[in-house]
Amino acid sequence: MAVNESSAPARRASVPVRAAIALLGGVVLLVSGVGVYLSLSPTTGDRPAATLQPSRVFSFRPHPAPRALPNIAFKDGAGRKLTLADFRGKVVLLNLWATWCPPCRKEMPALDRLQQQLGGAAFQVIALSIDLGGAFAVQSFYEETDVRALTVYIDASGQAAPELGVVGLPTTLLIDDAGREIGRVTGPAEWDSPEVVATIRQYLGPPPGS
Repeated sequence: MAVNESSAPARRASVPVRAAIALLGGVVLLVSGVGVYLSLSPTTGDRPAATLQPSRVFSFRPHPAPRALPNIAFKDGAGRKLTLADFRGKVVLLNLWATWCPPCRKEMPALDRLQQQLGGAAFQVIALSIDLGGAFAVQSFYEETDVRALTVYIDASGQAAPELGVVGLPTTLLIDDAGREIGRVTGPAEWDSPEVVATIRQYLGPPPGS
């Protein structure tokens, strides 16, 4: 079910991810129909060299039918190896982000509040960082911004983004309890807004005891 665009939160620009993310640097501005994309150099962890201007459009449009996803691999903050298959049975909001991505940083507290509100046996937010600095960079950011409900997940290899067909950060996939993609959003969102929460609730089963 689509979020009503007239009442949904504003969507901002996104930061592109390249397959050769560890090799390419510099700043490149690309204009497309969905906003302004800013290319950064994640190898240095530098802050952006330009200010991202917001777009006023946000919507979630589910695919006509759920789509199969690759079983991407990543690690948690303790270094344990995980895959998407480890989360089967839950609806998952998979957010690909990095601490050097300004719109990613901005939306992380909202994702934290969403996890606090809906997280449990039926739902989980996986905020998957592609920071080359690993778990330390993410944990430091979480402490700085008082993010408490989100678990640290890292893909320092940078393979998850191209495997999932992600071209910009942040990109967020809504995944059903069978591990299939329901739909995705490129760009940040107010993930704890009533409109977004209501949309996600539609994919969760009835509350226990109902």
